Amino acid sequence: MSTYVSNPDEAKEYLGRYKIFYFAIGFALTIFTMRLWYLQIISGNELREFSEKNRIKQNKITAPRGLMLDRDGKVLVENLPGFEAILSPQYIESLDELAKTVGPVLGMEPDKVVLKVQKSRRQNGPFAQIRLKENLSREEVFRLKRMRLDTPGLEIRESIVRFYPLRENGAQLFGYVGEISKRQLPVLNDLYKGALKFDQGDIIGKSGLEETLERDIRGSDGVSFIQVDAHGRETVTQTPNIYGEQIKDMTPVHGNNAILTIDRDIQEAAFKSFMSLNRIGAVVAMRTNGEILAWVSTPSFDPNEFSTGISAQTWSKLINDPFKPLRNKVIQDHNAPGSTFKPLVAVPALQEKVITPTTIVSAPGVFYFGRRPYHDHLKGGHGNITVFEALERSSNVFFYKMGIALGVDKMFDYISLLGIGQKTGIELAREVSGTMPNSAWKKSTVGEEWQPGENLSTAIGQGFVNVTPLSMAIAYNAIGTEGKVVKPFLLRKIIDQDGKVLRENFPQVVRDLQQTQPNGVHISAETFKTVKEGMRRVANGERGTAKRYKVPGVQMAGKTGTAQVMGFSADQIYAKCESRPIHMRHHGWFIAFAPADNPEITIAALAEHSCHGSSGAAPIVRDIVEAYFMKYHPEVIEAALKATGGKRAQAPAAAPEIEGE
Repeated sequence: MSTYVSNPDEAKEYLGRYKIFYFAIGFALTIFTMRLWYLQIISGNELREFSEKNRIKQNKITAPRGLMLDRDGKVLVENLPGFEAILSPQYIESLDELAKTVGPVLGMEPDKVVLKVQKSRRQNGPFAQIRLKENLSREEVFRLKRMRLDTPGLEIRESIVRFYPLRENGAQLFGYVGEISKRQLPVLNDLYKGALKFDQGDIIGKSGLEETLERDIRGSDGVSFIQVDAHGRETVTQTPNIYGEQIKDMTPVHGNNAILTIDRDIQEAAFKSFMSLNRIGAVVAMRTNGEILAWVSTPSFDPNEFSTGISAQTWSKLINDPFKPLRNKVIQDHNAPGSTFKPLVAVPALQEKVITPTTIVSAPGVFYFGRRPYHDHLKGGHGNITVFEALERSSNVFFYKMGIALGVDKMFDYISLLGIGQKTGIELAREVSGTMPNSAWKKSTVGEEWQPGENLSTAIGQGFVNVTPLSMAIAYNAIGTEGKVVKPFLLRKIIDQDGKVLRENFPQVVRDLQQTQPNGVHISAETFKTVKEGMRRVANGERGTAKRYKVPGVQMAGKTGTAQVMGFSADQIYAKCESRPIHMRHHGWFIAFAPADNPEITIAALAEHSCHGSSGAAPIVRDIVEAYFMKYHPEVIEAALKATGGKRAQAPAAAPEIEGE
């Protein structure tokens, strides 16, 4: 057994190394102590706040959007309470397991749940909350709440569901709401420049008035704070607000309400008429001061499906429908006006003294310009007629001759002043202007000179002429009011929740055509009265093309029109329209104002592929005029019915040739 003996000389050899070791330990302890002192004393309060924030979860409380009400205060768009399922991705332990658990409860395939989460992570980042499903049923809420404690990252949150009680009626006008997209987020934040702040997951107006009135009806979101555990789940605590008075929930501020010019009763009458006749197209009804009373576009869609999360199948059906249910046909689709353009051509013809009210013009069944024949819709023609008969019977040949005498530039000078070829300025996005051609327009657009034969097709509303129903309503309204071109509007006022008026719109006359305009043109009262009389005969004359669609006690003035959707050879031009495939059938127009002498309401109806303006669109206008007078002047209709023993007058069936318009 050996014994170790200490050697003082060896100890001296390591003494220097010990000193370095002791110094290093002392230095490290000093740094550690100073760091603790800094963290605990200098930054203690700040770090404690960060620590506490990890225990607090901030939830946005979406502000209710403002209501849309009609001119009488009836609800057009409102809010309903609901629940939504929310996922916080950072707390999800196993996405596959969560999808298998939650998917069946929500009626979603687990694979679709996974794809939705992965898509959100790619587009919005790893921590953005995901709205898994909106408008949960009671059964779904109950089952989700039972499994929530065992499903980290899952929340059931109270929500507000936008509700459209009229459903398909007026869907393109009122619009719909949906979640803001990643592309829209920076665009809208830049557009509103701090007046509104948008975050990922926000619900915004996507189209129609929901989009246009976003600033007014959005409201201000609130915030609530809850204490959570490491999995993001709410925990029970005696002091839920651990900041005391330093942090408080913020109550959301309800959006302002919008009072519209729409009359719900007239709106429902217009939609009912469209549906009962099974028509495709659009109609707009406007008071003569510019207030829009009704706005229908068909086929349509139910905006409530967008509020609750539209399915891929429904979306695919909408975007692939050949008749474009998502388009607002009142302002987004432009078509040839056909014979409804003739009163607009009559205005310059009379004002420029090409004709007078008593001028007689020969109107045979065929008119030759050079070697080319131009046909009337009536094979035998109309004989010798004045402008009154030309409008009443819708003579093509009469207006061919007016087109030649005037030329396109003179027609443009007058008709553009009536609003054709221009946007109306209505407070909706994506309005198109249509086209009122002249020789300069063709040269700059097509690169060709204007041809004399094109004056003929222009004069009967074909060729390059394209209009929207709203622009035609403005033009006819100007004739009815003898020169007042108005700006149409939908919003009467914005009011807060206490009823205080924040913003208000008033009728606006854009120009008075009896006054000389910048291009040197003015239109006399006598010209307007002459055209109005011809239009009155359309609905009330012996051979009027709309004489079958009278309203008791009310005389309308208007014009029917049939617009070809494609050209036909001479041997096909008189073939029965209804025998053709639907996409080859003519569009039918009827535009009118009432009463004829002192109008209060102007209506433009387009019935696509209905073959005739008389049978296709005139009944819709008749129904709207009757609904208007039954509401605002019931005594007029009641007196007329009393005089006829309660029976509505029935005009004899129109002759086949008149049915052509």
